[in-house]
Amino acid sequence: MKKVLPFVTLIALNLTVSAAVSIDWVTIGNAGNAADPLTGYGSVGSEYRIGKYEVTNAQYAEFLNAKAATDSYLLYNPNMDSYGITRSGSSGSYTYSVTGALASRPVVYVSWFDAARFANWLANGQGSGSTETGSYTLNGATSGIITANPGATIYLPSEDEWYKAAYYNSATSTYSLYPNGLNAITVADANFDGTSSSDVGTFSSDPSSFGTFDQGGNVWEWNDAFGGASYRGIRGGSWGNDALAMRSFNGGAYDLSYPASEETASIGFRLSSIPEPSSLVFLVSGFALWVVRRR
Repeated sequence: MKKVLPFVTLIALNLTVSAAVSIDWVTIGNAGNAADPLTGYGSVGSEYRIGKYEVTNAQYAEFLNAKAATDSYLLYNPNMDSYGITRSGSSGSYTYSVTGALASRPVVYVSWFDAARFANWLANGQGSGSTETGSYTLNGATSGIITANPGATIYLPSEDEWYKAAYYNSATSTYSLYPNGLNAITVADANFDGTSSSDVGTFSSDPSSFGTFDQGGNVWEWNDAFGGASYRGIRGGSWGNDALAMRSFNGGAYDLSYPASEETASIGFRLSSIPEPSSLVFLVSGFALWVVRRR
């Protein structure tokens, strides 16, 4: 069921513009596009935004310093120490620092629940904002299938949203096999068949048709797809995979009940959000603004 958000709620979203973590969003238009006949994915009924880049170590460390002094929800994984984020101190006074050379690498060793809590925190204004309610009602959950709430403002992309941003070309109303807008790809176009992740946006000449980066290679990315009692979707392939993993018909799923879902250097995430309202225009004109939530 669709839900509308009142104008006053949306105005509040604009109050976070000076917050520590800033997501570079790309607007995905052409609402109501047809699905890819090859896979059946990619049709999205409303306009939305998606992160231009994967969430980075620097962004995730800001989150940790704001919400993980005690780290009750295990938002930090000790393996992150070798991949860009180091923890110091003891429980109750933990602090987190970023290795400078790795600050712009995608954060890894994150579970689906870590990503959902990060989304809640952003949606709740960052700082002391809750990780447990908002876009997702978690309330301490670390297992099971939880879906985005109606009216969620910042969330993990649905599989259709992720797919459309990666493979759809609105100018031609067609889909490509790879997220560089083409049906072929080489190691000059994306980070695959390699030995480690790279800074987000490194392949600056090879965006998707909408202008997102690294939806092919670098790291697999969590999305909101689910199956059974514990499987969540991942897409895009990683630095350690071959080109086949990046193809549109090669989505995957990870079993959250298996501890290794947070024990890999090859899974990260990016976020989606509702479109930013033109609040000042509507305030001046006196009209109420309502935004329809994605399906």
